[in-house]
Amino acid sequence: MNLQLHHVISDITGLTGTAIIDAILQGERDPKKLAGLRDGRIKASEQTIARALVGDYRNEHPFTLCQSLAAFRHYQQLIAACDVELQRYVGQFDSRVDTTARPLERPKDLHKPRRNELRFDLRTELYRIFGVHLSQIPGINALTAHTLLAEVGPDLSRFATPSAFVSWLGLCPDNRISGGKILSVQTRVVKNRVAKSLRMAAQSLHRSQSFLGDYYRRMRAKLGTPKAITAAAHKLARIIFHLLSTREAYDESIFSKHELQHRYRKELRLRNHARKLGFDIIPAPPTGHERSVP
Repeated sequence: MNLQLHHVISDITGLTGTAIIDAILQGERDPKKLAGLRDGRIKASEQTIARALVGDYRNEHPFTLCQSLAAFRHYQQLIAACDVELQRYVGQFDSRVDTTARPLERPKDLHKPRRNELRFDLRTELYRIFGVHLSQIPGINALTAHTLLAEVGPDLSRFATPSAFVSWLGLCPDNRISGGKILSVQTRVVKNRVAKSLRMAAQSLHRSQSFLGDYYRRMRAKLGTPKAITAAAHKLARIIFHLLSTREAYDESIFSKHELQHRYRKELRLRNHARKLGFDIIPAPPTGHERSVP
């Protein structure tokens, strides 16, 4: 039909898109009447949508469109049935915290519901099962925590130490030693869904204004992107192990000590480098406290 509706509407499976498609399948061809079905929240004007709905309606085109729409709605029903079954399975896990007495706070990264997002409150269910809110960790979202639950279970008691956990994930160096000499320190190649999820979570720290975000950017500048992702995923795995083992909430202020140590080491390197070049670094006066001129 050569319609350009997908260029003026970001999601043709939304209210406006489905209303227009249903009207086309019912025999409506007038672009102005079709554009009149536009939802008020759509940024594109009716004139823009009307111009995008000018096309060539051959007989085989509406038939193919009808088949595609029926298949799309059928798969949406199947996905909804999977969500209901998944909610039933998740509800069978024992509760480690009372969500009514200690409810979750609202998520900081509010977003519009995504296309295939679960149709129940997965964050609250995972908080009830794990006993801690893993989504408070920068980079970790509900799907990452859900992958951990599906692959490992509600606790990490099968792993004796954090080192054993990250070794199972394949996120630590696999030292190959022969004759007392280290031949290779590359990580093992493993097919682990949790490790893959943690790598994706680590990659999302690129713009995070947190300690973990600073750590990822620092490692990327020092080691390169692939190794920085592995290093950040390693740190995320150790944080998750600590939270699930101690049932403590994630506290960003704990890393302030590490941040001060990193700042001190960085300042020391700058002073040594300046001293070798024959210069001296003088700290700048604090901003925002200017002296009053008499």
